[in-house]
Amino acid sequence: MASPQPQILAAFEAAKGFMPVREGLALYEAAVAAGALGLPLLEVGTYCGRSTILLADAARASGTVAVTVDHHRGSEEQQPGWEYHDTTVVDPEVGRMDTLPTFRRTLHAAGLEDHVIAVVGQSPQVARVWGGRLGFVFIDGGHTDEHASADYEGWAPKLAEGGTLVIHDVFPDPVDEFTGQAPYRVYLRALESGAFTEVSATDSLRVLRRTSAAL
Repeated sequence: MASPQPQILAAFEAAKGFMPVREGLALYEAAVAAGALGLPLLEVGTYCGRSTILLADAARASGTVAVTVDHHRGSEEQQPGWEYHDTTVVDPEVGRMDTLPTFRRTLHAAGLEDHVIAVVGQSPQVARVWGGRLGFVFIDGGHTDEHASADYEGWAPKLAEGGTLVIHDVFPDPVDEFTGQAPYRVYLRALESGAFTEVSATDSLRVLRRTSAAL
């Protein structure tokens, strides 16, 4: 089992974000394994870079690069009035969330800036202009059906056969309708497509492998 070095794990735990350590370790293991394909590792939903640290270190170990895509204005549940709103990442000049500066500080502190390409933009727009194949796609962006489905539709077809699809916040229980039902429906859609086989499940993190070109 691949595990990050203590300093990388410490940087992950110190970073602002929501991913628990158990899920982070499973994400890292999946990313290291996917790195063997020699293709980029892509993340949808950067926030402040907590999980990006793990993907960047996995990319460094594999001789590839991590790409992380986010508009940095915060997802639905991070807006004012919602549970996960954080006033420390609001730009006082424009009055809107801007997690990009915090993300850059996170990468700098971890010493991983050279192993990450940060793309600032809407995930579907970036997917439309992305021309290459990917070895790994981590879907951890917006949690509405609209956003989760668009992330899957935009990026899953770009996975090379043998590549890894990881979906975060998969909660089958309807009580988690806002935070996890859309990712859960995307997870089911991936399995029902016949293009993916489940590799592992760690709490709300699901790891799938693309086993068929048909999607």
